[in-house]
Amino acid sequence: MKKLPLFIVTGASGTGKTTICSLIRNLLPSFDVFDMDIINNVDWQIAKANWLRIAYSISLSGRGTVLCGTMVPENIESADHKDMFDKIFYINLHCDDLTREARLKARGWEESAIEDHRKFAGWLIQNADQAFNPPMPTIDTTSLPPEKVAKQIQNWVIKNW
Repeated sequence: MKKLPLFIVTGASGTGKTTICSLIRNLLPSFDVFDMDIINNVDWQIAKANWLRIAYSISLSGRGTVLCGTMVPENIESADHKDMFDKIFYINLHCDDLTREARLKARGWEESAIEDHRKFAGWLIQNADQAFNPPMPTIDTTSLPPEKVAKQIQNWVIKNW
């Protein structure tokens, strides 16, 4: 059977991954689209490996999968099913630091966690070309409406499908 690509919408917390998930589902009805945050309170590395198993199982029927959640290549390196995909494509959702801070404070986050995600967001931007193969594009969600973010993701998926 032909291997299919896997699509991952990543980014620091507060950038809009959960917000756009249902919009992407509507725009890509022939794909299975998941908000990875639905599985919580478990070992996150095991959960990420399980998401790859799920995506692989879906690919056996010829359907594509879009995973929306914080994931980077190092999370996938130890997963059993990473080689079951033709390619793994990432796209980064990013917003400016003040916007991210406001969004996370509204969720009740502590300063230290907000700072961790500020640093992680910077790492994603700085390493988009080196740590991701193919290089990872970025969508700035600071002021872009969720519907336009989802449309850009739809175009990216279709272009790489």
